[in-house]
Amino acid sequence: MPVPEPTLFVFMGLIASGKSTLAQAFGASQGLPVYNSDVVRKHLAGVQAGSKSSAPFAGGIYTPEFSRRTYQELLRLAAEERGRGRSVILDASYYKKEERRHVVDFCHDQKCGYLFILCQVSEQETRRRLALRSQDPQAVSDGNWDIYLQQQERFQYPHEIDPVHFLEIATDKPINELLTLLVRSSKFAPFS
Repeated sequence: MPVPEPTLFVFMGLIASGKSTLAQAFGASQGLPVYNSDVVRKHLAGVQAGSKSSAPFAGGIYTPEFSRRTYQELLRLAAEERGRGRSVILDASYYKKEERRHVVDFCHDQKCGYLFILCQVSEQETRRRLALRSQDPQAVSDGNWDIYLQQQERFQYPHEIDPVHFLEIATDKPINELLTLLVRSSKFAPFS
């Protein structure tokens, strides 16, 4: 079942919540481009996607100003895809209400549908995933347990998003089950 065109899918959540894995799998299954905030951020900073940063929370290329630039660039890339009449996937934490408001405003301006997919997982699973990621030389994310705890403390649950544009999903299930849930979801809402 193809997704309606054009729609902006926003995979959001804390570090190691499974948002990037699910966003990539969903993009591949639907033939949609996926823009990952870690990749975009490092591109803007002029560093290799696989290079590691030991910057503390909100430091280095993770300052509020650099994060703003990263999120603006994600929307610029989405606008390019929208200009081609295509749906697109954005993959970023979007843990602040203000960041999500910019996405909603963008979708209203662009007259496109949108769906926020909040990916969640237990702390135990988060810790396991972060340990695995720390051993992966291909991993793009710089997230670690300390950053996860800081992000968790600052996370603003998306109460402001209309339920027709919102899906919360536990990512501790097999990826095929998650994809089936996404595709079958009645929450793929067109512009309203």
